[in-house]
Amino acid sequence: MIYNILIYSLVNFLILISIAKISYKLNLVDLPKKRAVHLKPTAYTGGVALCLIYVLAIFLFDFSSEKLILSISFLVGIVGFVDDKYNLNVGGKLSLQIIPIIYLVVLENLRLNHIGDYNYFRAELNSFSIPFTLLAILFLINSFNYFDGLDGLLGSTTISVLGILIFLIPNENIKLFLIIILLPIMLLLCFNFSIFKLPKLFLGDSGSLLLGFIISFTLIFLAIEKLVHPILLAFSISIFVYEFISINLIRLKNKKDLFVAGQDHLHHQLLKFTNSILLTNLFIILSNIILFIIGYMSFSLIGPIASFVSFIIFFIIYFILRNRYQIMKINIKVL
Repeated sequence: MIYNILIYSLVNFLILISIAKISYKLNLVDLPKKRAVHLKPTAYTGGVALCLIYVLAIFLFDFSSEKLILSISFLVGIVGFVDDKYNLNVGGKLSLQIIPIIYLVVLENLRLNHIGDYNYFRAELNSFSIPFTLLAILFLINSFNYFDGLDGLLGSTTISVLGILIFLIPNENIKLFLIIILLPIMLLLCFNFSIFKLPKLFLGDSGSLLLGFIISFTLIFLAIEKLVHPILLAFSISIFVYEFISINLIRLKNKKDLFVAGQDHLHHQLLKFTNSILLTNLFIILSNIILFIIGYMSFSLIGPIASFVSFIIFFIIYFILRNRYQIMKINIKVL
C-alpha cells in the first residue's frame, strides 16, 4: 500500500506539471480581470489534472462506493472545464451539474434519509429526502466555487475539511480514501503558489466543482454508513455553509443579483483588510477549524442537541457580523 501511495504521489506531480505546461501552450489561461488578484495569465486547468489523478486512483486503490464517487466526479470536473473555456450561463452550468448528481442520488441511493438523531427527536426527511439532498449538494458545490477567488484558498480550506474528517473517522479504508483525495490538492498548492518556480496553476471551475462534488458525496456516504454524526459533518464544512448562506441573504436584502460575480465574498473583504493572501487564507482555515472544535466539544461534552444549537447560534453570529461589516462598508462609500 505504501508503494502504491508513493507511485501515486509521483504520478500526481507528473500529471500536474504536464497539464500546466500543455495549458500554457494551448492558451488555456485565465486573463487578469478587474476582480482578479493575479497579474499574469494563469492556467486554469488544475481541476482537469485532479480529474485525471482521481481516475488513476480508482485503478491503483481498492475502493467500493468511494470509487463510484470518484468516477462520476470526472463528469462534474469536465462541466467546470467547459465553463472555464466557454463561460456558460447559470442555467447551462446548473443543468449540466444536476445530471451526475441525480444519477448518484436517485439511481445509486446516495441520499440523506435523516439529518441526525438528537436524543429528543430524529430529524427524518421522509419524502423530502431526494429534494433536500439535491439542494444541499448544489448549494455546497457552488459554495466551494465561491471560495475559488484567491491563491490557495479553496485548496487549503478543503484540506482543513479533509483533515477534520480523517480525525473523526476510525475506519482505515475511509481514511485512505480521504488521504488519496488530499495528496494531489497539497501538491497543487505548490503549483498555485509557484513554489520552487513551478508553473502557476489555478483550480478553475473544473477544480472547484470537482472538489465540491467529492466532498458533498463523501459527507453523504459517511452519514449513510453512520460513521460520523451529521451535525459533526456539518461543522466540518461550517465556513462554506455560513459564508454561502450569508452572502446570498445579504444580496437578497440589498436587492442584488445572486448570480453576478462580485467582491463581497469573505476572502475579498479580508484581503482588503490584511493586504496579505497568506493571512487571509490562514484566517479562513482557522475559522473553519475553530468552529469545528466548538461543535465537536459541545457534541462530546453535552450531546448532539447542544452541537446542533451551537451550529445555529454561531451561524446567526456570523451572519450578523458579515451584515454589519457590509453596512459599514456601504456607509463609508456614501460618505
